[in-house]
Amino acid sequence: MTEKQPYPSLDSQSLDIRELEKKLDQLIEQYNSVKHENESLKSKQHDWLKEKAALVEKTTLARNRVEAMISRLKTMGQG
Repeated sequence: MTEKQPYPSLDSQSLDIRELEKKLDQLIEQYNSVKHENESLKSKQHDWLKEKAALVEKTTLARNRVEAMISRLKTMGQG
């Protein structure tokens, strides 16, 4: 009968450490990937907000011009 050793062998420990290192490397890689994606999404959001502001401004200007034209047409119709 062989007795079980109370502590894992050095080979077993080095395998465990290598597995942990591999998993840690994978986590770091995933973190960097998600971080990059997040930065990209924030940049796109910023661009879309700028575009939205520009479109709102153009819409407001167009509405004001149309309202001014309607007002002039009503004035011309009354005269």
